[in-house]
Amino acid sequence: MERLQPLIKFLNKPFGVYEFKGISVEPRYWMAGAIVVLVFLLLLSLARLRYEYVHWSVSKPSLAMIFWGFIIAILFEGLLMVFGKTMFTEILGWKNAPKPISTIIDIGRNKFVTVMGASDEKASYKSVVTDYESLSDKEGEKVKDYICK
Repeated sequence: MERLQPLIKFLNKPFGVYEFKGISVEPRYWMAGAIVVLVFLLLLSLARLRYEYVHWSVSKPSLAMIFWGFIIAILFEGLLMVFGKTMFTEILGWKNAPKPISTIIDIGRNKFVTVMGASDEKASYKSVVTDYESLSDKEGEKVKDYICK
């Protein structure tokens, strides 16, 4: 184990401090090595994906891929709808969609929020006080410490 100490010291040594929007990042040599390995695996995966698409045929596995891709696209679209956007408006880069499209987006969003049971109501003073009073003494102290610090 003693023979590995110099290697471990070297791998944990930082090679600079970088500021990014108020966040200080101090990368280490092992992090850089991990990034190189991950980029290599990404390129390897993309090469394999390209190979699969070049030799692609419509069979059972490819239909399953299409099915799961469709499901993931629907879930992603639903998440975007909660935020008042859609893939269509994001791809076209519309900040303010035309009135008919924005109406359809609002209707879809309201229906999706109703189905999912989510609400985007902001907490009122009264609801915050009621929630605070319903906490146990220990949890109330934690909240008080968090807010007062």
